[in-house]
Amino acid sequence: MSTDTGATPPVAKRVPSERTHHGDTIVDEYAWLAAKDDPETIDYLKAENAYTEAATEHLAGLRETLFEETKRRTQETDLSVPTRKGGYWYYTRTVEGQQYGIQCRRAVRDGETAPPSTADGAPLDGEEVLLDGNALAEGHDFFALGTFDVSPDGRWLAYSTDFAGDERFTLRVKDLSTGEVLPDEVPDAFYGSAWSADGSTLFYLTVDEAWRPYRVWRHAIGTAPADDVVVFQEDDERFWVGVELTRSEKFIVIEAHSKVTSEARVIPASNPTGEPAVIAPRRQGIEYSIEHYVGGGGADADQWGAATGFLILHNDGAEDFALAYTSADVPGEWTTLIPHTPGTRLESVDAFSGHVVVSLRKDGLTGLRVIPDGSTDSYDISFPEPLYSVGLESNPEYDTTSVRLHYASFVTPDSVYDYDLVTREMVLRKQKPVLGGFDPAAYEQHRDWAVADDGTRVPISLVCKTGTPKDGSAPCVIYGYGSYEASMDPWFSIPRLSLLDRGVIFAVAHIRGGGELGRRWYEDGKMLAKKNTFTDFVACARHLVKAGWTSADRLVARGGSAGGLLMGAVANIAPDAFTGVVAQVPFVDALNSILDPSLPLTVTEWEEWGNPLHDPEVYAYMKSYTPYENVTAVEYPAILAVTSLNDTRVLYHEPAKWVAKLRATAPAGDYLLKTEMGAGHGGPSGRYDAWKEEAFVAAWILDRLGAS
Repeated sequence: MSTDTGATPPVAKRVPSERTHHGDTIVDEYAWLAAKDDPETIDYLKAENAYTEAATEHLAGLRETLFEETKRRTQETDLSVPTRKGGYWYYTRTVEGQQYGIQCRRAVRDGETAPPSTADGAPLDGEEVLLDGNALAEGHDFFALGTFDVSPDGRWLAYSTDFAGDERFTLRVKDLSTGEVLPDEVPDAFYGSAWSADGSTLFYLTVDEAWRPYRVWRHAIGTAPADDVVVFQEDDERFWVGVELTRSEKFIVIEAHSKVTSEARVIPASNPTGEPAVIAPRRQGIEYSIEHYVGGGGADADQWGAATGFLILHNDGAEDFALAYTSADVPGEWTTLIPHTPGTRLESVDAFSGHVVVSLRKDGLTGLRVIPDGSTDSYDISFPEPLYSVGLESNPEYDTTSVRLHYASFVTPDSVYDYDLVTREMVLRKQKPVLGGFDPAAYEQHRDWAVADDGTRVPISLVCKTGTPKDGSAPCVIYGYGSYEASMDPWFSIPRLSLLDRGVIFAVAHIRGGGELGRRWYEDGKMLAKKNTFTDFVACARHLVKAGWTSADRLVARGGSAGGLLMGAVANIAPDAFTGVVAQVPFVDALNSILDPSLPLTVTEWEEWGNPLHDPEVYAYMKSYTPYENVTAVEYPAILAVTSLNDTRVLYHEPAKWVAKLRATAPAGDYLLKTEMGAGHGGPSGRYDAWKEEAFVAAWILDRLGAS
């Protein structure tokens, strides 16, 4: 449980750099590490990697064992459940020994209503390969697919690729009738695209210098990208833009969002050169999204389903959102379909030819509500387990009486169901295979509650081996995020089985700042209430010890990105609560980053964290919790920080500076920094490389817990 192998940790040079805001001057001795192109920076990161490698050399065998366990449990040659769109079944398959998925389709055959069987993972007879990620990735250390969008007529494929991990994609168009990739090539594109109804026109996004998607372009197939037309440009730097085709394929939707405000425009998909029409002008603090439906006529002509219109999910006077509808011809007054119900957070809406399905969460669990066309009656689909997550899968067909959904829990592998909206029957199409005799009965999941400093009850979800004692002896990993209203719903993980089988409990702290208990849960963990996120997590850790689940010397905390900020903060305020901390791509230099509007995402983040550049109260508050600013000479738990050189969301220098300051301020501690030199925010891109990365982290955790 120590990295004392005789290797000497790197010592970062100190170069004083002053920063003054609101009369407060700070000397940052490691600001020089932000110079990515400086050879000294790269040399330092490489030295840290060498030290980490030497310090964890004793874990090489365990890492290999963990990797092989994941590999043995995984059906490497496999096939997703085919999804129907038009005259084709679309699916992804993987092949043993290959890193990336292969995107395919097969024509629908006469009388074929159910998806073809994929149990053995073999290619379907008559398969057409659309994109082979392995062929595209050849010669590159990193590969990611961004956009993958087939035109409504099935002829064209728009796709984008990233070979660095910086999420700057190159967009291309492939003619699926000939296999030819057109010379229509657009660099620096962003995720998302939309086709016109006839497939003649493609809408796509590009980013500004701060990596903010802000322009929607119109491209006519077969013309030079230099002739493309800007359809919409968002000049307010708080907002980012998205574009998509409605499921009905009747409208192109352009949405502009800030953290608290949104605005939608539509263009008829049959008239791609038309001017975008605003559904409702933006109003500060009002969020809404739209879904087009084609009314089925309903039994009563006055019912909402009797005519074509837009469903509007909004928070106007509805903190947890309400659902309304309006005319598609003249969008105006919103008529309520589902009124606001405090504690039931409506998250999204999907329209089909005869039904509407609303995705929601209530009592900390996800759910699905079905509304028949033209009716105000609705029902919720029920599920058997006490802890689970459920949501709609890809459902590209509008004219359908069934929907595809995804279901999983800590003990139930990812499962794909088709749910009949008329008969209310649910058919399991595929459950992710777990090889090697996996038995869900060998594990148990629990819901527990901690009490925060202010008396708030905070839910904790746990999974462990059946019969794990509650005498404080079990090792435990506690995971958290707590930002952006993102909810950490139960999910199944094959690599996690290696921890559970070694007696480790896995716990998720559903802390404020996330969205598990509705919009208020999020609001109470952001801006000038952000510290609730950190104190909630500490309360959960203390509760696990008090309740006998584990003990502080057998507890490791883990989080990534904004959850990495959480890790740095709790290490500062409660270093005695953990024996180890894993911080992946951690946002630990938050104040410095949010002060710099030239950095990616900063201005759009001001409505999440506050604006310390212009508001002295926000500045003082962020300074009081940002991990880098608050490192002190205390006894820290062992810390493993993992980052990527090409990350554009949380820049690599944040954890690099943090580890350097930890070593200088509390030199007795055990700190490791591992930098992926050719990856981005998500880490390594290939599945085997990702398994190896997880094995590296898991081995370190098991070593800290004495559970290897």
